[in-house]
Formats: sequence, structure tokens, C-alpha cells
Amino acid sequence: MPSISMTVNGKSVSGQVEGRTLLSQFLRESLRLTGTHVGCDTSQCGACVVLVNGDSVKSCTMLAASADGASVTTIEGMANPDGSLGVIQQAFQDNHGLQCGFCTPGMVMSAADLLKKNPNPSEHQIREWLEGNICRCTGYHNIVKSIQAAAAQMRA
Repeated sequence: MPSISMTVNGKSVSGQVEGRTLLSQFLRESLRLTGTHVGCDTSQCGACVVLVNGDSVKSCTMLAASADGASVTTIEGMANPDGSLGVIQQAFQDNHGLQCGFCTPGMVMSAADLLKKNPNPSEHQIREWLEGNICRCTGYHNIVKSIQAAAAQMRA
């Protein structure tokens, strides 16, 4: 089996993977970073979104070997160094942007990419950006509100 190495949440990691191993599998099963959720395995739901070299990627459709040498950030890497919630995570909590929580890691990671690229998105831009992320609980209103609140705090 080929060996891969990458930086995950700021730490160097390596492992052996079969050629067909998905990035989501490597993160969850090899690294035990179970915050990355897998809801569909077909790139439909967005629960598995992580950042690869700063860009949002659905990890259930990316081979782990394709991330060899990359920098990967998972939901666990969004927390502050002291373990407290990061800005986007806290905004989701404060603005009730989650209910069951299954989609939340993917939503937070997608939001992080959006806010890096557009620090002051409109409601329409947020909703358009999240088209690849499905939430069956919230109706998206509070998710959008959470992202707007995080954006405002990050700009301040």
C-alpha cells in the first residue's frame, strides 16, 4: 500500500492507504477525526466538507492519495488553540444555526472558505455558496444568520 503524508489541522500526519481510500475515510478511520461526517458518499450532502490547501472540498469524493502533501483542515481544526469554539463555530451556537448537528461540520467548513474569499457576503451569496450543503432540520435561515454574524465579527 502506498504511503501518504499531509498536514492535518497544523500537524504532520502520514499513513498507508489503498488507492481507493477516500480522504473522508482516512480522516475518520486512520486519524480518528470523526467530526467530518459522511452522509451520502456521493457528493450530494456536503456533510464531509473539509479545507484542502484552503479550499472547500467534499472529502467523500476525493482520494486520500490526492491530498498527499496538502494542508487539510477539518472541523476539529476550527477550534481556538485553547479548545474553545472558533468564531464561525461560536456564531453557529449563538445564532441557533444547528439542530441535529449532522450537517454542521460541513456548513462551518464551507462558511470558512466563503468568508476567506468574500468577507462580507450578502444573504443571496451565502445561500448560493451553500447550495452543495444539505440541512434537513433548520430551513437554512439560522445558518445564514450564523454566517452573517461570523462575517461581522471577523471583519471587526
